[in-house]
Amino acid sequence: MTSPHPYAGSAPVFDVGGSHAGELARDVLRVDIAEDTRGLRTFVGHFHAVGPQSDGSTEQLQYLDRSLLDFGKTLTVTLGPPDQQRQVFDGRISAIEVGFAEGGPPLVTVYAEDALMKLRMTRRSKTWENLSDAGIAQELAKEHQLTAQADADGPTYSVVQQWNQSDLAFLRDRAALVGAEVWAQGSELGFKTRTKRTGPEVTLVQGGSLIDVQLRADLAHQRDTVVVSGFDQDAVDKFESEAPASVVSGEVTAGRTGVDLLAPALGARAGAWARLAPAASAQARAWAEADLLRRARGFVTVEGVTAGSPDLGVGGRLTLERVGPMFEGAGYYATSVHHSFDLTVGFRTRFTAERATVAA
Repeated sequence: MTSPHPYAGSAPVFDVGGSHAGELARDVLRVDIAEDTRGLRTFVGHFHAVGPQSDGSTEQLQYLDRSLLDFGKTLTVTLGPPDQQRQVFDGRISAIEVGFAEGGPPLVTVYAEDALMKLRMTRRSKTWENLSDAGIAQELAKEHQLTAQADADGPTYSVVQQWNQSDLAFLRDRAALVGAEVWAQGSELGFKTRTKRTGPEVTLVQGGSLIDVQLRADLAHQRDTVVVSGFDQDAVDKFESEAPASVVSGEVTAGRTGVDLLAPALGARAGAWARLAPAASAQARAWAEADLLRRARGFVTVEGVTAGSPDLGVGGRLTLERVGPMFEGAGYYATSVHHSFDLTVGFRTRFTAERATVAA
């Protein structure tokens, strides 16, 4: 039997409204599914808008009568060869577009987002009292009928003010303060620091599955320490809290960090935040540590393309091979992933990752 196109083995499998939609696989031109550590996985799919009718009549415009594709319908997408297929998207349709170009067939484009769309579409001002950042995530999950997976160490605040922000933007801001990441998986809302987030372990070999890669070790944004200052209204006095280099070394088992290399190469450098306005030293210390870790973890950065890796997702732990002694080995963390499929090159996965060390 002749395959419908040369990359049929890795072609997407679509389910709409809980039912298999084989016609979408037949008519697909390209799909793009993207996410990063800030949350909100998105889907964009392009399809031929003219196809055969079920009664055998002449081909005509399709997908625009809302019988299959409709606003709010659930959409899941599976990618990969038959023995490695993985679900890479689970969300709801938010937009349907049709395009007509001179000399070309009409195309239908479908847009969808995961469960964080609920938070993105809710904008408000609200006061949150006596909660940690993880506690705020749990409360937001309840309000949007989601189950929370929240685990992030940090202070409890007497008052946190949400000022004219979407719930998603507000949650991202809270996550950034304590070094947490945000995501949705089905009906679960994730809010965890990196060391508490689980992800797949994937080995990529340059010249094999890893077909394009650039790696960089950069000291420009490294700091030896980070200091956050604030004002204690009860004591009527300012305070400073410092995150020392030991915060970084506690996460590392091998190699040299950017913090290790900074002073010998460029001289000691301290980072300082004076505009965060913490109300207590515990808050300042947590925020300082999160900023120092963010900088340290981004010492080595990777941009790569694989020949389709359905197992690769944000939070994945990567081992890179045949990339040079300085960058070789384990310890990489996937910070963004973009799965795509088209009829020209087939299935591809683009990703960014980072690591705190180079080989000693």
